[in-house]
Amino acid sequence: MLKRPKTDFWTVGVVPEKLSHLTPERLRALKDQIQWMPLAGDWQYYADPFGLREGDRLHVFVEHFDYRSKKGELRRLTLDLATGTWTAPVCVLQLPCHLSYPFVLQHEGQWWMVPESSQAGEIALYRADGPSEDPTSRWTRVGPLLADVPGVDASLIQHDGRWWMFYAVIGPHKKDQRELHVAHAPELTGPWSVHPANPVLTSEQGARPGGTPFVGRDGKIHLPVQDRRFGYGSGARLVRVDGLSPSAIEVQDLGTRYTGDLAHSDFPDGLHTLTACGDVTLLDVKRIDRSRARTLIDMKRRFRRAVRRVMP
Repeated sequence: MLKRPKTDFWTVGVVPEKLSHLTPERLRALKDQIQWMPLAGDWQYYADPFGLREGDRLHVFVEHFDYRSKKGELRRLTLDLATGTWTAPVCVLQLPCHLSYPFVLQHEGQWWMVPESSQAGEIALYRADGPSEDPTSRWTRVGPLLADVPGVDASLIQHDGRWWMFYAVIGPHKKDQRELHVAHAPELTGPWSVHPANPVLTSEQGARPGGTPFVGRDGKIHLPVQDRRFGYGSGARLVRVDGLSPSAIEVQDLGTRYTGDLAHSDFPDGLHTLTACGDVTLLDVKRIDRSRARTLIDMKRRFRRAVRRVMP
């Protein structure tokens, strides 16, 4: 008998608590207060949420993935925090390569994005360039922060007068899940330098960034990383940066683990993004589907690709 396929489906929620205060126990206590994003549709999902706040409007940027094409694009949905209603999704960035992890930030009155575009072989910076009434509806590439680096899940923070980037690198034997790398720069636009101690953390439990770096109540940088002990995206942990300079760094695993069952009874199989956005935290949770219909979806996709290759 053929083995049933395994399909991950993600959904995104807004937790009414600051990330710096969100313990696993606190997440469980807030479970019934999480505002969930509408589902993406059949054989699709939203994941990797990052947010920008405008008054009572929370713009949430996500990876939109469709199993019928197996290619991600970036979409934005906006939550009215006063009414709890979501706008319809808007595609804000689409490239020939797969896109995910739309890390967004505000700096010097401008909105910026560093999406995951490892298939393009770079970590690049984008600037919001939409019309004045809706600037985050379109993004323009400014240039590479790290060229010729197949980096994934780049997560940035300005700390003690310098910019720091935490990221992983695609490589053999799931290197991108096991190693944490760091780069630094005097300005957001660069020039960026990779840290001489890279990889600054190597862990079979997982070390790939999984959300927004933040300064904890101890004054040190804390970073969510993905926990892969029970499979890809099965959970998230926090690490703390105890020493940080362009020449030295020390990273400690705090062991705190967040899982999907803490937030959503129907999506208990994973959690791999924790994002700070003011007084709320964005997260994604996973359910695993084993429907045989996935086999037909894959066959149709391969057929379409074969036809495109032979068509003039």
